[in-house]
Amino acid sequence: MDYSFLIPMMVLVPLLGGIGLAILPRSKGDDKAAVQALALIYTLVAFALSLALAAQFNWAHPEEVQFRRHAPWVPDFGLGFGFGVDSVSLWLVLLTTFLMPLVVLGSFSAVQDRYKEFYLWLLLLEAAMIGTFIATDLVFFYVCFEFTLVPLYFLIGIFGSTQRLRAARVFFLYTFTGSMLTLAGVLYVAWHNARITGQWSFWIPQLYATARSMSSHQQTLVLLALLAGFAVKVPLFPLHTWLPLAHTEAPTAGSVILAGVLLKLGTYGLLRFALPMTPHATARFAPLIATLAVVGILYAALICWVQRDIKKLIAYSSVSHLGFCVLGMFALNTVGVGGSVLYMINHGLSTGALFLCVGMIYERFHTREMSQLSGLARTMPVWASFMVFFCLASVGLPGLNGFVGELLTLLGAFTATDLLGPRFAVAAGLGMIFGAIYILYMVGKVVFGPTKSSATHPQGQHHPIADLNWREITVLAPLAVACLALGLFPSPVLQTLEAPIESLTAPARRALQSHAASTPDPTLHHAALITIDPDPLRPTKADPVNLTTAPLAVSPGPTP
Repeated sequence: MDYSFLIPMMVLVPLLGGIGLAILPRSKGDDKAAVQALALIYTLVAFALSLALAAQFNWAHPEEVQFRRHAPWVPDFGLGFGFGVDSVSLWLVLLTTFLMPLVVLGSFSAVQDRYKEFYLWLLLLEAAMIGTFIATDLVFFYVCFEFTLVPLYFLIGIFGSTQRLRAARVFFLYTFTGSMLTLAGVLYVAWHNARITGQWSFWIPQLYATARSMSSHQQTLVLLALLAGFAVKVPLFPLHTWLPLAHTEAPTAGSVILAGVLLKLGTYGLLRFALPMTPHATARFAPLIATLAVVGILYAALICWVQRDIKKLIAYSSVSHLGFCVLGMFALNTVGVGGSVLYMINHGLSTGALFLCVGMIYERFHTREMSQLSGLARTMPVWASFMVFFCLASVGLPGLNGFVGELLTLLGAFTATDLLGPRFAVAAGLGMIFGAIYILYMVGKVVFGPTKSSATHPQGQHHPIADLNWREITVLAPLAVACLALGLFPSPVLQTLEAPIESLTAPARRALQSHAASTPDPTLHHAALITIDPDPLRPTKADPVNLTTAPLAVSPGPTP
């Protein structure tokens, strides 16, 4: 049976669900419980579809793009909607669909006004994020990648805190400007492909082949264009300044999605495009990019030391944590890149859970200042248990999910002696120490400090504060189980990531060896040396183009 219909269904269910909420009649749209139930059902259905897709995925060949389909849109210009998943994209889809029902359920008490609009934007955002991960056509990828800006802009601008409009504008302008430069870069690659083959195509594996045939100078320009959009989204130092403001002003649901999934669009873009598409430029600039990652790790960690707002502290910690992802990725070895992908998943779970915990506190005390919150373990022991657990996962306690990814990224950088080496690993290791200090300081002050009157009787209230209810426990418990499971049993996930990572990083490693040997790379002599698969719908390896074989004639192939 052909199960490829599951992929577009994962996009269509939240998309049509959001549209359905928008057109609900007033009698139903004013019923808060009905709107919340519908939003939760739509996200649960999308999660069930992703589990069914994972069950039918051929894990024996995780590097293959499976369930591949292509729907032409404007065939004369090669425009269409292509989709498929390998194990890397499938794990990120599972992360997205797993978090979304928890975000919806966690927002039941946080959103009191304009709730239909709130859940509409959440569902549209989920559809765009899933579409980004499943795209095998560059136009489809870019449409979904850019559309994520719109729902989050309204979520921050309408449902955020006091400076929400400023935060929404800064977020939109930063990411949109970088994305336009990225669009220019990929359009240049598509134009180069059309000049060679005489036919426009935006099928991503074919553009891999075209981009690898470019000169080193051309690859450098394309890499800079890709970095302009993806490094802002990560965000990579010094392009990180929009993130703390957006995190702090966003509603809890926006912060969870931003940390859990949206930042991963940047690292996913680097892995999916920069490494395989511009191998020579990547090999040349990897030390510089890794240096920026290490600076971001240390700089953001030091800023966290002086934060007094819990949410802002966790926001800056995301800049530091994503630095580990970039560092491992540009080690260009299987250990480092595997740790980077695993770190994406782990960060989405633990940091998303921390934002949920902070949101639950804000609903009760209407403050996030550590000076006004102290000794909560005595009044809210259940919340305190979850908070301590997720903080320990965030700092990388052995046995929890943060440890394995962090260790592998450092090990990848340490063993990449021809590119990075021990000095990068040691410097990033200091960031781990700094991270433990600021997280444990926050835990000691907020959870275990002396009890203050504001922690038992918030301003304007005369009754003791209540601990977590069953709905809030239901939101946090699956995240805690996932963090523990990935911490104790990371091997099954890592084994499924090894083959696709090997394929995606192989061109950059060959380019690195070519530079080290100081011999001309045959892929740079002429564009006609490339071989393009004439049938983009044929199941192939994730790296189907052999660039080391003898020159073959270019065949543009039929339009998919």
